[in-house]
Amino acid sequence: MRNDLREVVVVGSGIAGMRAAETLRQEGYDGALTVVGDEWHAPYHRPPLSKKLLSGQIQRAGIDLALQFEFDARVLRGASARKLDTASHTVHLDDDGTALSLQYDGLVIATGASPRTWPGGEVPDGVMLLRTVDDCLAIRKRLKTRPRVVVVGGGFIGAEVAATCRTLGLEVALVERGDGLLLSALGAEMAECWARLHKQHGVDVRIGADVESFIGGGRVEGIRLSDGSQLAADLVVVGLGVTPATEWLEGSGLRIDDGLVCDATGAVEGCSDVVAAGDVARWWHPRYERHLRIEHWDHAGRQGEAAARTLLADPDRADTYDELPYFWSDQYDVKLQMLGVPTDYDAFTVVEGRPDRWEFTAAYGLKGRTIAALSTIPGRVLAYREAISAGADFPLPPSVN
Repeated sequence: MRNDLREVVVVGSGIAGMRAAETLRQEGYDGALTVVGDEWHAPYHRPPLSKKLLSGQIQRAGIDLALQFEFDARVLRGASARKLDTASHTVHLDDDGTALSLQYDGLVIATGASPRTWPGGEVPDGVMLLRTVDDCLAIRKRLKTRPRVVVVGGGFIGAEVAATCRTLGLEVALVERGDGLLLSALGAEMAECWARLHKQHGVDVRIGADVESFIGGGRVEGIRLSDGSQLAADLVVVGLGVTPATEWLEGSGLRIDDGLVCDATGAVEGCSDVVAAGDVARWWHPRYERHLRIEHWDHAGRQGEAAARTLLADPDRADTYDELPYFWSDQYDVKLQMLGVPTDYDAFTVVEGRPDRWEFTAAYGLKGRTIAALSTIPGRVLAYREAISAGADFPLPPSVN
């Protein structure tokens, strides 16, 4: 372990930042440790925000992040990072309206990502974003009035919100400007499959549709689409994806390209004393031979742990992090699980079951190798970990199937 670390700062109190802080202590770091979070809430799980907390199946206390063990740290809440000076090893903060500077000799950047706001500027009341627990509770309050709901954006947040609202028995429309739901994450074959799932549950799915404008004065009454059609709405939830929270890093000299660029250990390029993890970070992945920025809960936590170990290690002795990304999504009574990254896949096949019965497993291939697996059978994708890690031949051999 490095013996030159005396002041470590973790910027970000989500799953990546908190797992990093815990790991620092678990691995024996006993110097000063400061965790900076821009929300006033204690750390919490984000996945339930579009599902069980939104529907009311669980209450606010049910999403609090349970620490793996108690650890000593100074925790700043409601504090936002404003600037990073790598030359003087200083993080400049806005601590609830007060300027504050923190010195560091080790820094973990885990500031996550921010939701994309509506590109057309000001919106009427009733047009809302979902990213924080406060956003969720505000939307949930409106759901109690039984509104007509339009969800704009067919990614995971949009699809999950639509499913949750429909499960509550609300009138729901789901609008996606692209060619399919979850298209960038699952590919064309599964995009069609998930659109069918939502239609089967009564959602008015509009694919390839642009929102031209909102209808209503001070309060939203609907949306107008580019084809001239209109959808009535008392509530519009906008889910246009997120952008990595790197604005405060401008001028720092760190390389930013769709996130903070890191090597395969989580070390920020060009800085031996700075690591990054979670939605803000784009790590080099040895299996896929590219930089990847993964916006999923499980991956963020594991990255946080790996980044902390990298910070504690001598620069030339840090371990490569090559875990396969894993994520899940609950929509209606279907649990989607994905292991690996299907980006740029050139082959796809269903290896067991039938998609029309919502119990199946599928695999993705690239240049004759297996790169990812998707399943609606709980836990099944984990059986493909070794095959994907090794780049097994595609289609998968019978012994794996």
